[in-house]
Amino acid sequence: MAKALSMDLRERVIAAVDEGVSRRQAAERFGVSASSAIRWCQLRRDSGDARPAQQGGDRRSKRIEAEAARILRLVKETPDITLEEVKADLAEQGLVFSISAIWRFLDRRNLTFKKSPPTRRSRNVRTS
Repeated sequence: MAKALSMDLRERVIAAVDEGVSRRQAAERFGVSASSAIRWCQLRRDSGDARPAQQGGDRRSKRIEAEAARILRLVKETPDITLEEVKADLAEQGLVFSISAIWRFLDRRNLTFKKSPPTRRSRNVRTS
């Protein structure tokens, strides 16, 4: 993932704009794109600071975490339930989640669904 440009550079570009240089000229002088200079000046104007926003991280699990009690109850009531069945049950209640989101939710709680233990071979003779 790309890294945000330094605050020092942002401040120098904004200071140049404050001195009367156009945003595009300031961008050219400091070797950044014109759109970056425009965004930084607008960000400072709107919020009073030109700090970069946080990048990455989890932004979507809050939705499924809000339904944690319902999902955990469902899994507890039916221990051999499949992810598809969990998805279908949630969809009946108007909640739409992908199978991978449900899997990540359960994985965060160390709830994994394994196949049943292997059984004894049904044949005694070699097959090859």
